Amino acid sequence: MSENTWRKRALVAGAGVAVSALALAGCTTAPAEETPAESGGTITVATTNAFTSFNGDTPDANLDTNGMVGYLTGVSGGLGLGGFLRLDKDFSILSNDDFGTVETVSEDPLTVKYTLNEGLTWSDGEPITADDMLVNWAINSGYYNDAEIDPATGDVTNGGTQYFTLAGSTAGLDTTDFPEIGDDNMSMTITYGTPFVDYQLVNPIGKPAHVLADKAGVSLEELITTLNDTPKGDPAAPVAPNATLKAAADFWNTGYDVTTMPSDESLLVGSGPFIVTDFQPESSITLEKNPEYKGTMSPAYDQLIIRFIGDPNAQVTALQNGEVNAIQPQASADTLTALEANNATVHAGNQVAYDHLDLTFGGVFADANVREAFLKTVPRQQILDSIITPVNPDAEVLNSQIFLPTDADYTDAVAASGYDAFTEPDIEGAKALLNGATPTVRILYNTNNPNRVDSFRAIQQSAQQAGFVIEDAGSPDWSSLLGSGSYDASIFGWISPGAGNAALPQIFKTNGGGNYNLYTNADVDTLVDESQVTVDNDALQQLKIQIDAKTAEDFYGLPLFQLPGLFADNGTVTGIDYFGGQTGIVWNAQEWTLAG
Repeated sequence: MSENTWRKRALVAGAGVAVSALALAGCTTAPAEETPAESGGTITVATTNAFTSFNGDTPDANLDTNGMVGYLTGVSGGLGLGGFLRLDKDFSILSNDDFGTVETVSEDPLTVKYTLNEGLTWSDGEPITADDMLVNWAINSGYYNDAEIDPATGDVTNGGTQYFTLAGSTAGLDTTDFPEIGDDNMSMTITYGTPFVDYQLVNPIGKPAHVLADKAGVSLEELITTLNDTPKGDPAAPVAPNATLKAAADFWNTGYDVTTMPSDESLLVGSGPFIVTDFQPESSITLEKNPEYKGTMSPAYDQLIIRFIGDPNAQVTALQNGEVNAIQPQASADTLTALEANNATVHAGNQVAYDHLDLTFGGVFADANVREAFLKTVPRQQILDSIITPVNPDAEVLNSQIFLPTDADYTDAVAASGYDAFTEPDIEGAKALLNGATPTVRILYNTNNPNRVDSFRAIQQSAQQAGFVIEDAGSPDWSSLLGSGSYDASIFGWISPGAGNAALPQIFKTNGGGNYNLYTNADVDTLVDESQVTVDNDALQQLKIQIDAKTAEDFYGLPLFQLPGLFADNGTVTGIDYFGGQTGIVWNAQEWTLAG
């Protein structure tokens, strides 16, 4: 999907959301006879969605392709090749020992120390220090925010300030004290006010502090002094915004968004083994080796080009013609058949991702009866059979917003939520709830995504039978419209990094960074808050089941299906391996080589 991304420990819009890995019986052709790998050269891959921003951690830029580039050049959503950690194929945590060490100093209170290795530099040659970690902590903790946000509109109501606008959530880090900096400005220690379920996934490195300082019009030293001298924000007593912090935040929020290759090279600065050297809008982005990178993950080849090809058939053709070495198309039966016919090597599996229909709270859906009536019209089984079953005959309608069918607690979650009652349309039941009304519903979706188009048309045809007037609000720029108020329902997907629980506050909590439909429920807020401090797994799963059930009671929307994943190569590159998380095909790009 052109989708968003569960931010660092969070979701991304692009494919889907989910909280565990699933194994799909893949269709893999016999690989070509292996030949010795070559060093150097260019590897080209194709993905579905276009690149739009060098900062994929904001709500507007929270897209999968942005996350891929962020992952390769440093970190995206807290995970990447240029920070303290990344994820392995099975979603276990891998430490980047070339970057530094993470030590749990104490469990009560929870205290964690991050120590950078000596001699690390950003791609522009500037040193990586605790200044960078402190700025990243400030961004992700919301420490200085003193705004109160109206859950119905998302507007600030008390004259306060929300500095950095996150796609994800400040949960966990929002309980931390101001960090302790030590070891000659090479370590940062943070102490949590409460336990934090995802503390092992916190990766305190992001955008370079010296770049943000420059964009704020101050020196790095002045920015760090500002952080030290500015009091913690208090929504009960908001103050005038700090000008330096506001300027840095404004740039972080929007300054990395691009429509052309930036002339300002500071936007390209990263800490990972790759750096961006070219960007052709709506066409491709080119990455090369970062000459300042000092770790062991520098690639054997010289250049990686990511092409944006939305049409899966065009991706297959490009692979067949040798225009690209590997592809990540939207999975379909036709795509699989075409790949097999061309003797491509297929790498398939389920994604930790799902498509869903969300209803915007307010407007036409302010009335719970109208929400329930609309959900009764959604032909979920028909949608599954037309889109997913041809790829995965064992697929089933998804009946949870949080769990996947292979999760141990999925059956209990379905029993609690009752989503399975909405598998087939109940047009008469919908008509009874509408009682003669003919509400108009505007539906947002990606017009460049065939699956989303098919889902929209199926819903439109069915809902009209109950009396709904369905307006096509689809757009190729759908992601920038999320949360805009220009639609009443949306069809898109979430994709998870494959670890952590940050999606819960991101999506379901009042004013969460991915709560685009303005959903609010005080009981759900409480449960979500509890989920972030519950380290007992059994208790955590019960909280998730309750959240799933309560959002279903509110007729939040409907999960549709888990997304299948598909990579393929033409034998010209070695090392391609399936990964179901949000970094997609590039998750191990540092390990690829060109076949001889």
